[in-house]
Amino acid sequence: MKIAIDGPSGAGKSTIAKIIAKNIGYIYIDTGAMYRAVGLFALRNNIRIDNQTDIIPYLDKIDITISYKDDEQQIFLNKENVSSEIRHPEVSKAASDVGTIKAVREKLVCIQRKLAENNNVIMDGRDVGTHILPDAEIKIFLTASAEKRAERRYKELIEKSVSCTFNEVLDDMIKRDKNDTEREFSPLMKASDAVLFDSSDFTLEETVGKITELIKEKINEIN
Repeated sequence: MKIAIDGPSGAGKSTIAKIIAKNIGYIYIDTGAMYRAVGLFALRNNIRIDNQTDIIPYLDKIDITISYKDDEQQIFLNKENVSSEIRHPEVSKAASDVGTIKAVREKLVCIQRKLAENNNVIMDGRDVGTHILPDAEIKIFLTASAEKRAERRYKELIEKSVSCTFNEVLDDMIKRDKNDTEREFSPLMKASDAVLFDSSDFTLEETVGKITELIKEKINEIN
């Protein structure tokens, strides 16, 4: 069974997908973490990401793997656990930039599809239901207003002692939305058969409950 949860940056996709996957016994796959790992590689190696061709010669040198420890996804970049480092704002921006590059997306999509081949998975990202797993049995498009998403992301970063301002987070959110929706290859968009869910006026617990109920209903319909 494949469950796709798409939506813009900061909509809570990763947190919600992770909780639901644990509750129903599915494997959670955070596709955004993979793009963050590529973005981190670019930053560390001073690769210009505003020029889309500069990173292409390095793609064969980027090895990204996923493992799970205590039910938490761990992302490895060339065998180094970078799960914490990829959450910094500058890496978030780099992830959005490299995510517009077709060669990067093609490399990561191959990895993501293999992970979903033989497992019950919940995968979240920008184009899971439209491109990565177009055959997913359940598709959800999770969104919220830019201000609400920035508010949530800012609180999360402050709790992790990451130095930033709300306006910086909001500006980054708006830029990522523009990058994601306007990129030429596989842009962020709601799949025609996805269920739209706006979480702006719901708490995390309420959103988890409502989406879990929706997923269980659809699983029962399929079975």
